[in-house]
Amino acid sequence: MNHATKLSNYNRYPVIQVQGGNHLALSGWNKIAQELKACTQHNKKSVIVIDCYPGVRYDELLNGLSTVQFENTICSDDCAVSEQELDALLEDTLTDDRVFGVMTTKFLNDYFINEKLEAARKKIDAVKKGVVLVYGVGATLITEGDILIYADLSRWEIQLRYRAGMSNWHTHNEKAEILSKYKRGFFAEWRWADKHKKTLFDRIDYFLDTNKAEKPVLVSGEGVRQALRQAAKQPFRTVPYFDPGVWGGQWMKRVCGLDQDAPNFAWSFDGVPEENSLLLQFGETILELPAMDLVLYCPRHLLGDRVHARFGTEFPIRFDLLDTMGGQNLSLQVHPLTEYIQEQFNMRYTQDESYYILDAEDDACVYLGVKTNVDKDAMLSDLERAQHGECDFPAEKYVNSFPIKKHDHVLIPAGTVHCSGTGTMVLEVSATPYIFTFKLWDWSRLGLDGKPRPVHLKHGAANIQWERDTEWVQKHLLHQEVVLDEKEGIKTEYTGLHEREFLETHRFTFDRPIQVPDNGSVRMLNLVEGEQVVITSLDNAFAPFQVHYAETFILPEAAKRCIITPDGPSQGKSVKVLMAYVRG
Repeated sequence: MNHATKLSNYNRYPVIQVQGGNHLALSGWNKIAQELKACTQHNKKSVIVIDCYPGVRYDELLNGLSTVQFENTICSDDCAVSEQELDALLEDTLTDDRVFGVMTTKFLNDYFINEKLEAARKKIDAVKKGVVLVYGVGATLITEGDILIYADLSRWEIQLRYRAGMSNWHTHNEKAEILSKYKRGFFAEWRWADKHKKTLFDRIDYFLDTNKAEKPVLVSGEGVRQALRQAAKQPFRTVPYFDPGVWGGQWMKRVCGLDQDAPNFAWSFDGVPEENSLLLQFGETILELPAMDLVLYCPRHLLGDRVHARFGTEFPIRFDLLDTMGGQNLSLQVHPLTEYIQEQFNMRYTQDESYYILDAEDDACVYLGVKTNVDKDAMLSDLERAQHGECDFPAEKYVNSFPIKKHDHVLIPAGTVHCSGTGTMVLEVSATPYIFTFKLWDWSRLGLDGKPRPVHLKHGAANIQWERDTEWVQKHLLHQEVVLDEKEGIKTEYTGLHEREFLETHRFTFDRPIQVPDNGSVRMLNLVEGEQVVITSLDNAFAPFQVHYAETFILPEAAKRCIITPDGPSQGKSVKVLMAYVRG
């Protein structure tokens, strides 16, 4: 089957139908304002607190709730240190690099002034009757009030707002390049915000979805908590997003039903809880929340005790799509070793990864490892000269190029020089520190913004494992598939990953129902061949769950005794599913 030309059945907006309960779910500012007015008695004093994730639009919030008629409004940002003080405090965290900082160990309250918080409390105390609104990032540092609302939005929406000119929290950097804004979010703001949000979950009265401008959704706190508890015990998908790139291709446009007039789409995150969101459906109302909320609130059911003990409230597996079909080579790159990422960036683990080839043109290749007897000094010298525009880097002189075909699985432990060549559709299976890519050579290209893309030779040179030469790569990283079990209509294969990587992957080929192994870990899967499968519970613990070609889905550790069956157009036909999990 030529998947690049078939009619797409890829679901870009997967929802989780929340079962049972009659939870309050409202959309639109008018209804939300009416609900808050009904909850407050104007002959008495009521304090509404709206704690906000960085990126929430305050002006929309205030306009939308203007009919509530507040006696006083207090913005928590006014209790923070000054913009200049904040920049100074973040200097060591953000560094002067365009891309990389150091993961902060600070908490949100480290950037607030106690005297100002106390002064805000006195303003609340001074109001004897009516409604007081306290809003902003860290609003609960002032008070939790009588009604606590948490205003949330997804990381992807935050990034889109950065591109549209939004500043980072409590600063005026609207004209800064997107890399700088993203770095500030990734290394600092999102870390404080997630740690702060985690302390509030059980006390939140309402969750407020602010992803879509002027289309807010409000759901009761208990309704959202029930939905997350449900999701942590059943198969689900996160909401994928797609982005163009200088090397992007055409495959995803067709297979994933994207804008056919767009020049290209380079990559997609489909199965990255730190970046993706969840759509929770309450009757006719859909609430969008960051998928990280599920990780923060239900880590043990989602990850399993063994994985939670190792990673805490972090989701360690990432699936994403890289499309160079009709595009260009990815940048030649290397990822940091574990000790390097710990020492330099305060990350606990590194980006070991692999390329599962969903599709490939006849002449497709992958660059992997250095050539045997390579001259290390000459290679680094040529990379340095290429970075300064003195020459093009002769990649074929120093780096292996191996032909690849559909369903190959290429293993890429950190420290291995690599990139996917043109004409490939990659399902990247990796650990989650996805920002830590050290580009060595970018083929003399400019980014979509017209600027040279960042190259990090110093970091890269410190991590290249020069012993991973032609013979080593062929022995350890290519064609590592091992058949574990084969019987009528069902084959189970081990496909990786390398022994230095904490993930393991299995591929199932089957034309009849198979039971998914229960191995004490959350499992991430993708339908890599076939049009449709259905996941069912042997214990009727969840409703049947459909998955289409190239869709990534998550099986929480608590979702036990699951069956996957070819379904719909694939019924009775052989399909393939790739599964990744954390080794025991």
